[in-house]
Amino acid sequence: MIYLLDVNALISLGISSHVFHARVARWVDSLRSVSGVSFATTPITELGFVRILSQPIPYGLSISESKDLFERVKSTCPVPFTFIADGDAIAKLPDWVKLSKQTTDGHLAVLAKANGAILATLDRGIPDSFLIPG
Repeated sequence: MIYLLDVNALISLGISSHVFHARVARWVDSLRSVSGVSFATTPITELGFVRILSQPIPYGLSISESKDLFERVKSTCPVPFTFIADGDAIAKLPDWVKLSKQTTDGHLAVLAKANGAILATLDRGIPDSFLIPG
């Protein structure tokens, strides 16, 4: 099983003070010995990680520090990471996307499915996604 981690899941994994860090860390730990499991990222999720962590509030990391943290997360995680290239056009957005805040979720859910993965998220209500357990 390949889980495409959304931006919030990635940040929660990388920032120990994040409100959902313990939740994501428990889930990751539960997958430690499961054969065939991997995590995936995309250009959108990797850029989102860097963009949010380099905002002055609440994290205030530099671009370089954010990139370094992302690489540390990948290299120290007990679940291996893979990368999904993104060549999908807007025409592939699913019909359930009705609001601007749903566009990235819809895009990532479709991209995950097209690549044999499932979007792993902390957000309820995203069709065809996996809600990281609490």
